[in-house]
Formats: sequence, structure tokens, C-alpha cells
Amino acid sequence: MGKVLVIGAGGVSTVAVKKMAMNADVFTDIMIATRTKSKAEQIAADIKNMKVHTSQVNADNVDELVTLFNAYQPDLVVNLALPYQDLSIMDACLAYGVSYLDTANYEPIDEAKYEYSWQWAYKDRFEKAGLTAILGCGFDPGVTSVFTAHAAKHHFDEIQYLDIVDCNGGDHHKAFATNFNPEINIREITQRGKYYEEGQWIETDPLSVHKTLNYPNIGSRESYLMYHEELESLVKNFPTIKRARFWMTFGQEYLTHLRVMQNIGMTSIKPVLYNGVEIVPIQFLKAVLPDPGELGENYTGETSIGCRIQGMKDGKALTYYIYNNASHQVAYKETGAQAVSYTTGVPAMIGAKLFLKGIWKKPGVWNVEEFNPDPFMVELNEQGLPWHEQFNVDLEV
Repeated sequence: MGKVLVIGAGGVSTVAVKKMAMNADVFTDIMIATRTKSKAEQIAADIKNMKVHTSQVNADNVDELVTLFNAYQPDLVVNLALPYQDLSIMDACLAYGVSYLDTANYEPIDEAKYEYSWQWAYKDRFEKAGLTAILGCGFDPGVTSVFTAHAAKHHFDEIQYLDIVDCNGGDHHKAFATNFNPEINIREITQRGKYYEEGQWIETDPLSVHKTLNYPNIGSRESYLMYHEELESLVKNFPTIKRARFWMTFGQEYLTHLRVMQNIGMTSIKPVLYNGVEIVPIQFLKAVLPDPGELGENYTGETSIGCRIQGMKDGKALTYYIYNNASHQVAYKETGAQAVSYTTGVPAMIGAKLFLKGIWKKPGVWNVEEFNPDPFMVELNEQGLPWHEQFNVDLEV
């Protein structure tokens, strides 16, 4: 039904491409393109039911990307590369004439800051070109945004309070490791927190606000308030929201390692001169930390990610909790990747599938909650990320 070009060859791409191959009736032709072609070839070699093509490309270079698009002629480009590369890939999609999907919004390489304004600015150009751009189609952002749209469509007349809660209750048996790209992960965690309340954005010191929350099958975990990009689009698309927050769990050992690395300057994104060569400390740190794509084999436990929502239905107050739990070991058995990669890669595949089937397809630039959530919710249950609902429970937030 469609030719898909996947850019990037990390853990998320591993999952997304393998799940695409499991849906070969829709994904009839797949290519993986990345800076280091051997990584793409390693993923392709694991897929036996169809031939997956590979190519080398520098995703920062628009001309290189357009040349590749001309050669392969994809129906959709799935960007699973670095968020620094979102705009160059979107530029290339416009130059060639192909639709686009990603899992994380644009972030400039020289500043730890992300917001949708850069990508939303492409809306008119994609619309005029008759192309679709689907933004934030991972888990958070992605599934959490679809969960919110599902709640608004089926359970609430008015959503008032939204808390997105993300717990990794697993153990990778390493002294310190990040569950996805270390550079992106650490930049995200060490920037100032931010949440939305009564029409304003309120900033907090990094990880300074925290509380204990209970997660299904995992138990109590200390959960820290952070800023996360889906908050920006959700309060825009659901204007009845009075307060929106994002919480993520971290263990004390993780936070101690992180604090030490910050104190000695290893998390800095500012270049330093070393032996006459300019290096960025956080990029060097990334090179010496464990590869998130190789954590899966010994990873135990599970993740639990969901939305805790308060609002009104038929004039009465309602509390609602919708979530997914994913096992690291089950994810590894199916795809060779741990659950953090799995919970991002599967939704990327689902979004691409819905686009190719014409279900999530309309000219312009869209966040996932702006599409019909129903077919996505069906696919989650069928593709390995079943969801669960609780009504009128104590949300703890």
C-alpha cells in the first residue's frame, strides 16, 4: 500500500521498522536511512519476511535528503532521527513533495529548549503543497495526546485538569544509563520545569517539584514535575484545560549521578577546547554512556505511562485515569529493544499506518490529538500497547 522512508537507526527505529514489517500488507516497501549505514543494515538483517532497503544520508543536509527522496520516491518520511534535524527534514519533504511524521518536536542544537512554534510555522506551506505533517507520534508526546483526545471525545464534556504521568519501573542493571538518546534525555531533564495553569506558563527550578505517585503493577515512585512538549499543543487544542502538568519518575541513584555530572560540567552543551579540538561535553558523555539500544537484553520490570484527568460530564465532576503498562522483557522478546524504545516505536508505526490508509491524512501540520483518536486506540490494542481505564478514582495529583 505504501513506501516508507525511515530516517534514523536507533532503538526507536529498530522497533518501528520491525513493527512495519509485521504489517507488510500496508508497509509494502521500507527503507532505513541514517548517517552510519551499518546501523541501518543491522536492523534490516533481522527482518526476514521482506527486504528492507538501507541508505546513508546526512539528515542535516537538505540537498542530500532530496537526492535520496528522488531516488527512493517514498509516500511518507518517518523522522526518527535527532530533534535538531526536524526542520531540515521538513524542508526536504517540501522540496521533494512527500508527507512527514515525527515523534519529537524541534530543538535547536545550541539551546536546550523545545517548542512547536518552529514546526507550526510550516502549516501553510504543507497545506498549499497538499502534504500532511504529523507531529509528536511517539508515546509522550503521541499516545498521551491521543489518550486526551479519546477522553474528550468519549468521557468528558469539559477537561479541566490534566496530569501526564510517566514511570519507568524497570531495572537495566547499569550504574547509570539513559533510556533513549543520552544527549536528548539529559538536555530534557536538566532544563527548567514548566507547567500550565489558568492561562499562564509557570516555571520551576529543574526537578524541584516532586511527589509520590502510585503506578499500576509497579507501586509508589517519586515523580518529578518537568516540562514536556505535548503540554503546549494540548492546552491549545483543548482550551477548557485549567491546568496541565507532566510528571516523570527518577531513582535517587540516577539523580545523584546526574547531579555529579552537572557539577563537573559534563552535561554542558557549550563547546570547550580540548587539545586544540572543540568538543561539546554532553556529546562526549553520550559517547561513553551505555547505548540505550543495547539495554534490552537484561532489562526487567515495566513502564507505566498515562493521563490522569479531572473534568465535567453531564454536569457532574469526573476523574479518569487511562494508561498503558509495557514490559521490558516482552518488548525485547518481540523486537530486540527495551520498552522505552518500544513505546515510542510502535505509535510511530501506527501513525504511519493510519496515514498510508488515508485515515490520518489531511494537508497541513497537525499534532496527533487533532486527528480522530478511535482508529489509533484500536491499533494500540492490536499492536502490543493495550490501554486500561479507571473511573472515579483518586488521581493523587
